[in-house]
Amino acid sequence: MKIKYLLKGFPYEVIQGTDEINIPNISWDSRRLKPNSLFICVKNKNIDRHNYALEAIEAGATALLIEHKVDNIPKGITVIKVKNTKLAMAIIANCFYGEPSKKLNLIGITGTNGKTTVTFFITKILECLGRKVGIISTIENRIGNAPLKTAKLNPTTPDSIELQSSFAEMVENDVTDAVMEVTSVALEQLRTYTCDFDIGIFTNLTQDHLDEHGTMENYKKAKMKLFKMCRFGIINADDPVSQDIIQNSTCEIITYGINTTADFMAKDIKYSQEGVSFTLNFCDNHKKVNLNVPGKFNVYNALSAIASCYFLGFPLHIIIAALTNINGVKGRFEVVPNDSGYLVIVDYAHTPDSLKNILTTFRHGKVLTQNKLIVVFGCGGERDSTKRPIMGEVAGTFADYCVLTCDNPRKEYPIRIIEEIEEGVARTTCSYEKIEDRKVAIHTALKKANPSDVVIIAGKGHENYQILKDKVIHFDDVEVVKEYFSLQS
Repeated sequence: MKIKYLLKGFPYEVIQGTDEINIPNISWDSRRLKPNSLFICVKNKNIDRHNYALEAIEAGATALLIEHKVDNIPKGITVIKVKNTKLAMAIIANCFYGEPSKKLNLIGITGTNGKTTVTFFITKILECLGRKVGIISTIENRIGNAPLKTAKLNPTTPDSIELQSSFAEMVENDVTDAVMEVTSVALEQLRTYTCDFDIGIFTNLTQDHLDEHGTMENYKKAKMKLFKMCRFGIINADDPVSQDIIQNSTCEIITYGINTTADFMAKDIKYSQEGVSFTLNFCDNHKKVNLNVPGKFNVYNALSAIASCYFLGFPLHIIIAALTNINGVKGRFEVVPNDSGYLVIVDYAHTPDSLKNILTTFRHGKVLTQNKLIVVFGCGGERDSTKRPIMGEVAGTFADYCVLTCDNPRKEYPIRIIEEIEEGVARTTCSYEKIEDRKVAIHTALKKANPSDVVIIAGKGHENYQILKDKVIHFDDVEVVKEYFSLQS
């Protein structure tokens, strides 16, 4: 496709060469470049791809898309200048792959916590109803049980080229519905700019990603962008920022909640360690819902999933029946089977709110444990450091014993991260210890547990790696727990 068609309607300047050149491939990564590609020089906070333009040319790029000057470009290379290469990349990728999201029912989920679980719930419901579903999530990108051929490079919401390529692959495979997590960073970086969302879902907003956004206000504004990109917005009415989102949206709004009057409401909630049941109230209809995963937060997740499937045209009683087939999500309140007599749970909780949610599930009359509640957790390096003492205080407030350990320290010193968490725990009366080695920390917590206790291992969930200063190693919390119990048998 010619550059002039890829950028049709978008302002650009031909600096060198011609916009009549045909482009068979597009890329922003010089390491993955195919011959005769358009190389898009994206400028991000930590890296400027303009610095790799000459390397891209050596790899076979015949055209460059730039937003500032690049020196020493060979005369035979076409150079096109735009004001914002990230925005241009989203437009080019959408056009290059044939505007694929218009050919799918596209559901996007944003919020601090719950995105992965809601994505999984909706996908499972739709699959039970006979739909062919594509999923883009933190855990996996797939169609049915098969992973997408498009390489998963980003942890959650892909860059715009990867994203549009994924949608095109779904269309090629007759997918009817695509369900995806939409992060605040992706919205801010325009990765989803050209996506044709049918439904947008807002789960909640609590502290996270301040390393990216600077303030909670900026974080909120990034999330709000989704609700100017979709036809229906499904909003958690119990969240304090829900009214801001509703007032600034351009779509039709549907609400859900427990405490606030909403379109979809859960009443008469009953909790257990095996799951939760509640009565769904919608338009004066009352339906009994049984969910095989525990926790108040999963009531919210279920409500948003029910609402989205309802507005895709499915009857409530069929949606609710499909919900009974859900038995949990990997790394989200994942119970690790054992014969010890105590409950061991691995969860991705890595924000103050998500950690509080899972701990209070076992406190305050939810899924009450009369015995000890032990938590193992750390915080990631090179991420929002202000949440570390907050998470420490949350853990110390609700747990009986804390083991502070390593998460993904990246280039930070693990012990320094642990000490920042310790500042919060020390404000409470909770007993704790610091163990830098995560495997030793998990084993220590398990040794401390007695029958009827609960051990929660938080922070990594589905992840099977540790990011250290100079390497990435294999590490899986569930595997470590299973190894511990195998040594005890």
